[in-house]
Amino acid sequence: MSDRYLRTGIFMAPFHALDENPTLALERDMELLQHLDRLNYHEAWIGEHHSGGFEIIASPEMFIAAAAERTRHIRLGTGVVSLPYHNPFMLASRMTQLDHMTRGRAMFGVGPGALVHDAAKMGIKAADQRDRMNEALDAIVELMAGRSVTRKTDWFDLNAAQLQLRPYSQPGMEMAVACARSPVGAVASGRHGIGMLSIGGTSDDALKAHANNWKIYTDHARQAGKAADRSRWRIVTFAHVAETREKAHEEVKFGLDRFARYFTDVATFPILPPGITDAVDYLTREGIACIGTPDDCIRHFERLWQGSDGGFGAVLLLANNWADWPATLRSYELMARFVHPHFQRGANTLRQRSYDIATSNRGTYSAQSQAAVEGEIAKYAARSSRAAE
Repeated sequence: MSDRYLRTGIFMAPFHALDENPTLALERDMELLQHLDRLNYHEAWIGEHHSGGFEIIASPEMFIAAAAERTRHIRLGTGVVSLPYHNPFMLASRMTQLDHMTRGRAMFGVGPGALVHDAAKMGIKAADQRDRMNEALDAIVELMAGRSVTRKTDWFDLNAAQLQLRPYSQPGMEMAVACARSPVGAVASGRHGIGMLSIGGTSDDALKAHANNWKIYTDHARQAGKAADRSRWRIVTFAHVAETREKAHEEVKFGLDRFARYFTDVATFPILPPGITDAVDYLTREGIACIGTPDDCIRHFERLWQGSDGGFGAVLLLANNWADWPATLRSYELMARFVHPHFQRGANTLRQRSYDIATSNRGTYSAQSQAAVEGEIAKYAARSSRAAE
């Protein structure tokens, strides 16, 4: 555990209530990334959605290009690009350009598309989305490795397609596949030896599913001759913290109910089952969210670590706008100050050890210091006496 280093970040769809000014909401998303960059969060993953009203970023690549100009350190990923919606050659070309424009800070997250509404508007059947994701991913991995690809499917036709640019990142741009309860993402990411983004909750059952999907990942990586590296595994969860639990519970009254209603009315999977009237109690009791203090958040992250059955590389907070803007910024700050060091090689361990040594030897050191001062006073007095003679 002393060597454990858990990276931190967010998974930003984003979610904005229907009465919010959309232009200002997008600007606030950008300001959030700047805030996280200053607080030393490691990464942010930006979603792609085209319907439903709440999740209003349609082009994560465009958002990332702008965010890269406003930030210095944080890495920026597509979280995720829905592969069935794009020609793989065009998408690989755009992402390679983004790799250069961000000087290697961009990451390429992919998935089949979470909102069935999006697919329906393009005439794509839900039953075809995962097959299309795999077909596109196979082509993209080859293209980004610099190979020429000729491949015809029932939805794209590549004829000696080859990218014009080599990647800026070495040996290549980091990639990851979204993985919920279904093993599809685990199989795809393991087969290509790329990262896995575990979404779909952090209840006890969800953690078991995530851990099982990592085993599936490992099996398929081994079969493909790829290394199964746990640092490439990211788990998405919910958290909002304040100085006290009571304050945290009060703050999320701002937006939690609207968020839950969106997941019930529009999104694929509701986060609250029917009949639940106290969302905070249910989400915290089931381990889906931490709504409390930094100490509560430490325990929540430890639970994720234990539930992963071996550890993982990064914990990502689903950016949810449950609290108002000042409370949201404060929550991320409290986590950066008091939660993250616990999971990053015990960042304060040596400081505490140094403090404890100084404390335990204070009597000795104080006596030595006092004796040294008194000795200097005596020396000075003796010199002064001789000079007077």
